[in-house]
Amino acid sequence: MGKKRTVQKKGGGFDAALKARALSRTARRKVGSGTLYIEATYNNTKCVLADKSGNTLAWSSSGNLGFKGTKKGTPFAAAKVGELMGERAQQVGMQDVAVSIKGVGAGRESALRSFAAKGVSISAIRDQTPVPFNGPRPPKKRRV
Repeated sequence: MGKKRTVQKKGGGFDAALKARALSRTARRKVGSGTLYIEATYNNTKCVLADKSGNTLAWSSSGNLGFKGTKKGTPFAAAKVGELMGERAQQVGMQDVAVSIKGVGAGRESALRSFAAKGVSISAIRDQTPVPFNGPRPPKKRRV
């Protein structure tokens, strides 16, 4: 008989149904101000929205939105995550947010820009990327 052939979706973009599902889970309480934590690695971009005491209200990542493989680390995927978190911040009634960014990935700036475009004012931006004190051990001397 042979193998069954399946139709593959081209592009591998984000899934709109996963975004709608992520927005359907809403927090019960209204919060005026909070903190947005953005972690941008080479492989993924994660965002966590918390209140001032650190309790998590919403979170998402580019993998959570349906991006797979190397597309998770792109600025486009990070922009979609930031956009989703902006909509969640509006749902819980946030007016101002302090942003904490960690990591050196491609999605650092695009996640922040798309979040800010949703109308939530940003009061502070803090870069918390860890920097090593002395780095890894140097290679041995070359013997010729």
